[in-house]
Amino acid sequence: MAELPVPELPTALSRCSGRFTISTLLGAEEGCRGPYAPTDGAGCDSVHPTQLSGSTLCTRTFGYNTVDVVPAYEHYANSKGGGDAGKGRPSLADLHSILKPDPGHLGTPVSDPQRSNGLPEATPEEVEGEPDRGPEPEPIRFGWVKGVMIRCMLNIWGVILYLRLPWITAQAGIALTWLIILMSVTVTTITGLSISAISTNGKVKSGGTYFLISRSLGPELGGSIGLIFAFANAVAVAMHTVGFAETVRDLLQEHNSLIVDPTNDIRIIGVVTVTVLLGISLAGMEWEAKAQILFFLVILVSFINYLVGTVIPATVEKQSKGFFSYRADIFAQNFVPNWRGPEGSFFGLFSIFFPSATGILAGANISGDLKDPAVAIPKGTLMAIFWTTVSYLVLSATIGACVVRDASGSLNDSVVVGSPGCEGLACAFGWNFTACAQQQSCRYGLSNYYQSMSMVSGFGPLITAGIFGATLSSALACLVSAPKVFQCLCKDQLYPLIGFFGKGYGRNSEPIRGYMLTYVIAVGFILIAELNAIAPIISNFFLCSYALINFSCFHASITNSPGWRPSFRYYSKWAALFGAAISVVIMFLLTWWAALIAFGIVIFLLGYVLYKKPDVNWGSSMQASSYNMALNYSVGLSEVDEHIKNYRQGLLGACLVLTGPPNFRPALVDFVGTFTKNLSLMLCGNVLIGPRKQKMPESRLTADGHTKWLMKRKIKAFYTDVVAEDLRSGVQMLIQAAGLGKMRPNILVLGYKRNWRTASPQSLEDYVGILHDAFDFKYGVCLMRMKEGLNVSRVVQAHADSATLAGALQASTIFQSQQGKKTIDIYWLFDDGGLTLLIPYLLGRKKRWGKCKIRVFVGGQINRMDEERKATPKPTQIPFPGTICLSCSIKRFNDLIAPFRLNDGFKDEATVHEMRQGCPWKISDEEVDINRAKSLRQVRLNEILLDYSRDAALIAITLPIGRKGRCPSSLYMAWLETLSQDLRPPIILTRGNQENVLTFYCQ
Repeated sequence: MAELPVPELPTALSRCSGRFTISTLLGAEEGCRGPYAPTDGAGCDSVHPTQLSGSTLCTRTFGYNTVDVVPAYEHYANSKGGGDAGKGRPSLADLHSILKPDPGHLGTPVSDPQRSNGLPEATPEEVEGEPDRGPEPEPIRFGWVKGVMIRCMLNIWGVILYLRLPWITAQAGIALTWLIILMSVTVTTITGLSISAISTNGKVKSGGTYFLISRSLGPELGGSIGLIFAFANAVAVAMHTVGFAETVRDLLQEHNSLIVDPTNDIRIIGVVTVTVLLGISLAGMEWEAKAQILFFLVILVSFINYLVGTVIPATVEKQSKGFFSYRADIFAQNFVPNWRGPEGSFFGLFSIFFPSATGILAGANISGDLKDPAVAIPKGTLMAIFWTTVSYLVLSATIGACVVRDASGSLNDSVVVGSPGCEGLACAFGWNFTACAQQQSCRYGLSNYYQSMSMVSGFGPLITAGIFGATLSSALACLVSAPKVFQCLCKDQLYPLIGFFGKGYGRNSEPIRGYMLTYVIAVGFILIAELNAIAPIISNFFLCSYALINFSCFHASITNSPGWRPSFRYYSKWAALFGAAISVVIMFLLTWWAALIAFGIVIFLLGYVLYKKPDVNWGSSMQASSYNMALNYSVGLSEVDEHIKNYRQGLLGACLVLTGPPNFRPALVDFVGTFTKNLSLMLCGNVLIGPRKQKMPESRLTADGHTKWLMKRKIKAFYTDVVAEDLRSGVQMLIQAAGLGKMRPNILVLGYKRNWRTASPQSLEDYVGILHDAFDFKYGVCLMRMKEGLNVSRVVQAHADSATLAGALQASTIFQSQQGKKTIDIYWLFDDGGLTLLIPYLLGRKKRWGKCKIRVFVGGQINRMDEERKATPKPTQIPFPGTICLSCSIKRFNDLIAPFRLNDGFKDEATVHEMRQGCPWKISDEEVDINRAKSLRQVRLNEILLDYSRDAALIAITLPIGRKGRCPSSLYMAWLETLSQDLRPPIILTRGNQENVLTFYCQ
């Protein structure tokens, strides 16, 4: 590879994707043969061309045929999980296993990444179609200037700029107005940085803000932000339209041409206007974009016209309305605040101004219509924020230096400079506005006349045209943004009853139904007909959206979410946190009750998604947070000293359950799941017996199905499997490797082997050997037997195959039903540390078993009953009834062990050893004699169980232990069979690891 000739890279083969700069390396063979090119007869890796794992053929890479392929875009697009194999990429088996020719597939074509330079090829959906129809025309795509910067600037330059910024300057003064502007810009700039980071975090499609956040940070946050943001944009349509209608109403009023009255005129004009804007939107994005360019040019001309007007000497008519060109005295007076009216407070004015800074997401909201969103959104959004901020600051300072706060507009109010009785700054310029100022009846001046910019400008109608352009362009941008965001949300079906609005029409998939819904919402708020009432509503919702966006980015950063890898270099998680905090603070300072309502809606939407758990997986920061918390706590457990009280909380009391496929033994799963739920760890282990090559595909195929079956059954457990040559080896692997750190199992739970008498001798040896292995590794053992058996695999396999386990039959078991007023009988025969007592006690605390009375039986001699009663350890909160002492009686069970006896007739040890070669499960006469007392104890215990616990809900008894090398497996199984036979209730044979698990006496 080091000697591979690399020609000079053509420009077309080096491109920037926002995150990486990609250059395509061309080998010597690119349409011709190089020195390393194989002959025509050469195959991949010196083997004849083969068909391997479906669609991977030998391709020519770096001058020779190989199964390996170079990186290509299509290998990574639309990857849903880390285990997804990309199209055209060979599997590991293809690369390192023995190649086997498959002539039936040799003609299958594959894409050559070298030919495509790593760029995506047409998908099947793109190439399919009717033969008579030509290819679909390409949808319209915009760059960063036309698609983002201009769109954002138009949305920011809205109704507030022309109609409320001069009035805010009069109220708050130039200094506090600049503070209001800069506070708003701080919030929007930080949010812009967060949106820029999100847009460079992966491939961006249509859906705007909702798509960006949901795909980067998960549906929980994306859904709530998307819904709130779509609603806020719909209300913003009404705000900008009402601003336009106010201007038209004022023009009609000046010419005494009102349609009905001032308020209803706003409603009529507003509804007509939003209907026309709806028509433009329905015409498509191309027409909408052309209209936006026209509006942008009109606004620029109106700005120039305004700035020119400020330097033109004021006419007498303009002076009567308070305009005197640039004056230091006017600037000084307007520099400080002069609060008036109900909105006369800093945060009252902030709530009115803030919507004018909220257009920063207008470009991101049409992300699906951008050529390169990862470049266009950051660049266009931040440039738009910069230029609009400059324009706001300049406009506030210039108009505050030219126009006084109060003016009558009457030419008769001119006076000689220095006339007595004249008060106010205008007196120095030859005008007396004292009377109207004192009576608060002035019609003009910054504090009273919303059209002050038009009055100051060089040509008033151009300002009116600018107002029309700003209001209509902002309304149009919001009218387009809201449906597109809402459409993507509807397609994902995170919330019920909104899927109807997700349908798209035309080549750009226009959300026509969403347009109609936005239109209805806008008309509803237009009927309010009061701009100062609509603006605060939008402020709260936009601030809430910005707070959520910034917090989502911060949350993803601190949790090190695997899906959060933005390439935007200027993003800071601490800036995002600051932006989220300041947004929340401002919300409550503006209107605390509205902030509570907004957050209540967010919490409801967030809780709904968390509760419903929609079937989507986009890499949630919530999932990453859960993982990090689990990881940190798991590592933290290493520092915690072991203690008896922590046993059942999971630090020491986790259960490894040998379920096989969990749905094959539902009763065993339900039993352990009942007493481990919310208390300790449960692992369902499955041993796949057979060759690794054969069983590994089965493991990959069925693992997810088993996990889904557990989730559907509401069992809090993990599923794990291993491939082994035999059952015992697999269980040994599980015992040694299961768990993490101190969250490791120390109780082995398994079912009773009912067919031990007819099973192969080796399987019998393996089963008993598993119990010995568990004790060797200091595990407690819990063995469960039910009269009807545990294995329901025949029923399950009749309803579902192994690949569809999630839909398998959910068999009901005794552990899922109410037990009523029965008893849980515990036969605590030997001191095993208390596990025999603990498990039934935990079971009895559950609701289904809560009415059962717990009875404890212990062994002893009659004359020591009182002493035994006092000495019996008492677990926490377990009520002890009278202790019943057991006496031994002798019964026969020779017929049970007869088939397994050697019948050696007390021959010498060498002869017996020779007879047992190859059959270690056989029982010698000596072993029968040595273990007679223990055998008869099991017989007597079974009689007692039948006498005392025939009608119990559950029987728990201490598991007898057979000594290794001294007790053959068949004899041990005969003990278990004798002890538990003929019992109707489930019986749990338990043996602890001889370490305390009871907490009553512990300090």
